Amino acid sequence: MAVHWNRLLAAAILIAAPLANVAAADYPSRPLRLLVPFPPGGGVDLIARVIGTRLTDAFGQQVVIDNRAGGGGVIATDTAAKAPADGYTLLLGFIGPLAISPTISKLPYDPARDFTGLDLLASSYHIVVINPSVPARTVKEFIALAKSQPGKLNYASSGSGTNLHLAAELFKMVAGVNLVHLPYKGAGPAANAVLAGEAHLFFGSITSSMPFVRANRLIALAVTSPQRSPLAPEIPTFAEAGVTGVDVPSWYTVVAPARTPRAAADRLREELKRTAENADFREQLGRQAIEARTLAPGEWPAFIKAELDKWGKVVRAVGIKPD
Repeated sequence: MAVHWNRLLAAAILIAAPLANVAAADYPSRPLRLLVPFPPGGGVDLIARVIGTRLTDAFGQQVVIDNRAGGGGVIATDTAAKAPADGYTLLLGFIGPLAISPTISKLPYDPARDFTGLDLLASSYHIVVINPSVPARTVKEFIALAKSQPGKLNYASSGSGTNLHLAAELFKMVAGVNLVHLPYKGAGPAANAVLAGEAHLFFGSITSSMPFVRANRLIALAVTSPQRSPLAPEIPTFAEAGVTGVDVPSWYTVVAPARTPRAAADRLREELKRTAENADFREQLGRQAIEARTLAPGEWPAFIKAELDKWGKVVRAVGIKPD
């Protein structure tokens, strides 16, 4: 009986192998959907549309951009987690719903369990700006001022629990200063608050902040990138300013639902790696102060775990609670 079943198993394997090869060769055979957790027009949407165009050209199949805004990115992320694991639904994942929100609230998905990483990682860094009325012109001067007036200075954020909120809280922890949090409904209103003098400090976008810095309407203290930004080469990094541990990017990554067929996932990884290495693609992102790279094979689980651990510590230290 054992011999009989072994022969059946061997026959099944021989039949399945060419079928699997055919499936891999045929993928993709219809349009793909790329879910985006924010409305059209922003930085996340820009990345999605560039990636979508390049995958469309590579596959000969349309990649449909599906903007599902709401819930700080949770709605689109949950939709992707529950989509059929067939290789035809992808998500442009963002640090907020994948690494920050899960440390604050119980969500209907588990970032480490419910997604297959496809190894593309795009990172954008921030610039710390202050209103010119603040009597400081360097990071060290600002820290000294804040320590001399604990609780007197404040910072604006794009909302409680957002990546810009936690970036500022990480700075507070590292620098040992007491700043008051002023949450706004989005990065735009927060930046306007600093421009108007309602708030003192803000972790802003390099591309949108530098025109105001060069017009002397904002003072730039440092960038959060490991090296100086080509868009703001005159602004030091935090490390150059004497503060380590504030290397905090906003990152974006392409993921698929867990249990996506390996052949489809490998095909996607291959094209995304080729995209990340393309000079035109890198230049397009570079104009928005975004850098693209690929994770090493199998690095996604360790990457997302490390991010959840890092931001979980900040959330616990600050005592952020669900709204």
